[in-house]
Amino acid sequence: MASSNFMKKWVRPEVYPLLVPMVTVVGLLSMQLIRNITTNPEVRVTKENSAAGILENFEEGEKYAEHRFRKFVQGRRPEIMPSVNNFFTDPKF
Repeated sequence: MASSNFMKKWVRPEVYPLLVPMVTVVGLLSMQLIRNITTNPEVRVTKENSAAGILENFEEGEKYAEHRFRKFVQGRRPEIMPSVNNFFTDPKF
């Protein structure tokens, strides 16, 4: 009974466009949480690691901060659509 009411209320064609951004956001959030828990040098999940206190491990912190996406973007101009930006900033009369 409860699942039938849920289906009637939320699973409609009007709701499908809302599902795409919500699934995307939940996926990105999950990816970032898993990345932080597994690779962040400041996050310690187990009792043994948390008892270690503050570690002076700069190499691991550098590796975490300079991830692949940051290396890919580094040195590029911060533009989303360069052709549109060039069209409006450099008009040819």
